[in-house]
Amino acid sequence: MKKKRLATTTDEFDRRFDAGEDITDLIDISKAGVSRPGKKVRITLDIAESLVRDIDAIRERIGVDRGALIKVWLHEKVLKEKSGG
Repeated sequence: MKKKRLATTTDEFDRRFDAGEDITDLIDISKAGVSRPGKKVRITLDIAESLVRDIDAIRERIGVDRGALIKVWLHEKVLKEKSGG
């Protein structure tokens, strides 16, 4: 079997993936891992209605759930703080 030519740029890789091309020969999964977050804990926040409207406008624009967006933002902020940034 002929080996596929590797993608030379991320744009080319994305284009080939989006076109439905089999990309399994183009990636190295030998060091891939699965992250398993710990036990989930429910929290409740009281947030100003205007802030919720702003969050909803953003989530509608990018097409995600409100809770998912807030989780991503919290995760990014925690990583930034942990790295000293």
